[in-house]
Amino acid sequence: MKKLGLLPRLIIAIILGIVIGNIASEGFIKIFVTFSDIFGSFLGFAIPLIIIGFIAPGIGDLGKGAGKLLAFTAGLAYLSTIVSGSLAYFTSLTVLPRVLNLRNLAVDTRNPAEALLKPFFEIDIPPIMGVMTALIIAFILGLGIAVIKGEIIKKFMHEFQEIIEKVISNIIIPLLPIHILGIFANMTYAGEVATIISVFAKVFVMIIILHIIVILVQYFIAGTITASNPFKLVKTMIPAYFTAIGTQSSAAAIPVTLRQTKLNGVDDGIGEFVIPLCATIHLSGSTITITSCAMAVMMLNGMATPFSSLFPFILMLGVTMIAAPGVPGGAVMAALGLLETMLNFSPTLSSLMMTLYLAQDSFGTACNVTGDGAIAIIMNKISGKKLKRKENLAA
Repeated sequence: MKKLGLLPRLIIAIILGIVIGNIASEGFIKIFVTFSDIFGSFLGFAIPLIIIGFIAPGIGDLGKGAGKLLAFTAGLAYLSTIVSGSLAYFTSLTVLPRVLNLRNLAVDTRNPAEALLKPFFEIDIPPIMGVMTALIIAFILGLGIAVIKGEIIKKFMHEFQEIIEKVISNIIIPLLPIHILGIFANMTYAGEVATIISVFAKVFVMIIILHIIVILVQYFIAGTITASNPFKLVKTMIPAYFTAIGTQSSAAAIPVTLRQTKLNGVDDGIGEFVIPLCATIHLSGSTITITSCAMAVMMLNGMATPFSSLFPFILMLGVTMIAAPGVPGGAVMAALGLLETMLNFSPTLSSLMMTLYLAQDSFGTACNVTGDGAIAIIMNKISGKKLKRKENLAA
């Protein structure tokens, strides 16, 4: 299987996961569940190291322009998130009343995670710090290197980056398909996600269409300003999209997103700075999903949905969700407080909201991740660099 490209391996893993989840015994499936649990724990441990290992030397290499690039990237990511949320609001306002039965809300509000199989045993590998802590440390180290021109610490950070790259290329990427197989086998065996999706299929179709539209717009803009074919740029990012579907985590997909972004011709330094950063702060797909699901729940319960209430909620989402980018379903967990305080959701509605979001969290994450590549292309142009597409990069 190693001879296959990353995308075929991911697709095969997803198909096998669905097949195994349908026909295999509980004990057999739990073998893969146990592996996925251990691998996921290791991945969570590695995420802060990846962020520091890529962002800190990336900022340091940018020199005096680092602060400016950081501000531009953060501003662009936040603008993309807010525009996506606003698009979701107006689309939901137009489409949902036509496709939903607003008189009937008969959905099991259990969290779908309750039906998933547990591993045979767990190995807890806690990260040495949180994602936000790693991000702040990376900023301080990177900007400090740029300001004082510290060669010793700069060399140390580059050697640390090389270690992290080896971990990604020799451990994470090869084992990722097995991890995704385990996740899909477990989800298929549980059956809860499929049930919820079937009930709210029309809402989910609308959300996924919005994701696709946003991705195409992002790459149309990126392609226009760089005189590149946007469809070729999107095609290159497909492995990152499928990785995010499997892992349900923008941060966990960083290795593949970075790899595909470099294949699109983005400068290594720009990519290694922008991709880990955007995995934390760029949440366009998650904002579309949360806004659309919130609108559906509110409409089904006869609640008012004025833009004057939803737009401040969208603005706060773009900030609040940054707290949990590495955790599957973390975006909606971070948003629960906003749902209750700003949109007056009861505990029951919050539970329903959580269920709806978790049922298709992976697609919002995939939209986030794919959009990160577009932002990297735009920042590459802003930095005065040209795209130099790489046709081959070892899988």
